[in-house]
Amino acid sequence: MHFVIPKQFDSIVPPSLPGEARTYTNISGVAELAIGAGVLVPRTRRLASGLAAVLFLAVFPANVQMTVDWWRNSKIPLPLKIGVMLRLPMQLPMVTEALKARRNA
Repeated sequence: MHFVIPKQFDSIVPPSLPGEARTYTNISGVAELAIGAGVLVPRTRRLASGLAAVLFLAVFPANVQMTVDWWRNSKIPLPLKIGVMLRLPMQLPMVTEALKARRNA
């Protein structure tokens, strides 16, 4: 989706990061595709699983930015705001599962 609707991803790149938001959108999109493919291949699963954990941590600031932006936007319905906020703590089990996959690869 990073390449289909990039503006949506550009909008959650924290403004404090240097450079253009689209660069971060493209890099994270390529990383997600490459890591996903790597997890599928037994020979690269260990490395890709470790990189998945790193990616989940790297995109966390964008998820926080999205949450802050949505809570400030009066046009976004409360259930969506709650959903985006509840998504934040889900990063931790995603990281721990990726690390578990790395250990078990």
